Amino acid sequence: MKALAYIFLFILCFVSCNETTVEQTTQDILLSNVSVIDVSNGNVINHRNVIIDSGRIKSITAKKLDRNNYNLKIDGTGKYLMPGLAEMHAHIPPSTTSRERIEETLFLYLSNGITTIRGMLGDPMHLELRELSEQGDLLSPRIYVSSPSLNGNSVKTNEEAIDKVTQYQKDGYDFLKIHPGIKRAVFDQVVETAVKVNIPFAGHVPVDVGIRHALESKYASIDHVDGFLEGLVPASANVQSDENGFFGYAFTLLADTTKINELVTLAKEHKVWVVPTQSLFERWFAPVSADDLLSQPEMKYMPTSTLESWRKTKESYMQDESFNETQWQKFDTIRRQLIKRLQKDGHGILLGSDAPQLFNVPGFSIQHEIKGMRNAGLTPFEIITSGTINPAKYFNATDEFGQVKEGLSADLIILDDNPLKDVSALQKVYGVIVKGQWLSKEMIDKKLKTIAKNAAKN
Repeated sequence: MKALAYIFLFILCFVSCNETTVEQTTQDILLSNVSVIDVSNGNVINHRNVIIDSGRIKSITAKKLDRNNYNLKIDGTGKYLMPGLAEMHAHIPPSTTSRERIEETLFLYLSNGITTIRGMLGDPMHLELRELSEQGDLLSPRIYVSSPSLNGNSVKTNEEAIDKVTQYQKDGYDFLKIHPGIKRAVFDQVVETAVKVNIPFAGHVPVDVGIRHALESKYASIDHVDGFLEGLVPASANVQSDENGFFGYAFTLLADTTKINELVTLAKEHKVWVVPTQSLFERWFAPVSADDLLSQPEMKYMPTSTLESWRKTKESYMQDESFNETQWQKFDTIRRQLIKRLQKDGHGILLGSDAPQLFNVPGFSIQHEIKGMRNAGLTPFEIITSGTINPAKYFNATDEFGQVKEGLSADLIILDDNPLKDVSALQKVYGVIVKGQWLSKEMIDKKLKTIAKNAAKN
């Protein structure tokens, strides 16, 4: 415990003492003459003055204001204002990570306008980070924390399921993380106990559970579109469910896409959100070379040792005799069909990229995820809502974040171009406001240079 306490003392010191300070005000921010994006309907409201006070949006008005009355003035002429994004499948470094790298990872999310993260592999230390963030003592996105993994090794019996689910709820985790390997009877006990103690559950679909039973069990979200492809295989194929390969890849040629409608209908009926993490499948498990991925600019923000590990893992997958490009193309086509239909006719899609998994750099990977969703046929408006108002609905927090609206937390992105016309405008960040703190492009770039320098040493 002493070691853990020292970690957080160092985090606090690093945030307050680091040479790159946050540009903030003690009172008010005036963002003038900006175009506001209404994510509830896709409208753009031009020439608005937005007043931020005590970390919240105090007023949105077209009235002329005396600029001298505000401590920080930001000229929004020609700019677009929208809610900060949520990365709904993020990973926060474990407690073994240095205080500096923890802070850097959280900043990488912020640098791309991500002001909320859902951490998908919980650790007791993450609960402390959440508290530091809530108190304003850590420069960070809003943090939601999963429990430690519930999987085939960690919950083998009904008794273990009852004990762990009950304890994780008492510990204060926001939700349970489901991983592969749980047997169906034990899974049902996890669900029964979760409902009893009132804690949601999300994540993977264990093979023994299957997608239909998972949907009927009312996951809060199913991530990676896990289990759906297996659910398209007709019973007449007589396959062994545990031979499904990488997220159903081995069953690609057996999939009957006419069954998509049934699964989408179940998702809608049971109100199950889906987090595609499509970038994972278009980067890690895809016919693109490690060298091509490692040449991308954002790789400089990851430690050299991590990049080398990514290379080895990628090359081992590509050398596997079961992988071939033709089958992958069909696999990817089916995934895109599922994503589009789940958005159109299901309960809805949440934006998440699974960073930092292979070649998914925190913050930057969300841009690859957005491209993948666009390729699946989602519109810019649908993609934007998947990362703003949909996550707020998911967390029952529409009165706290997810829109540019008076009274809500000032978690905002200022963009140079309109993302409703071209979603790639989300890469053109002029500045980020997190809990009312202003991060200018200049400040962001300066901090990113420091992160790159540190990464090169490790």
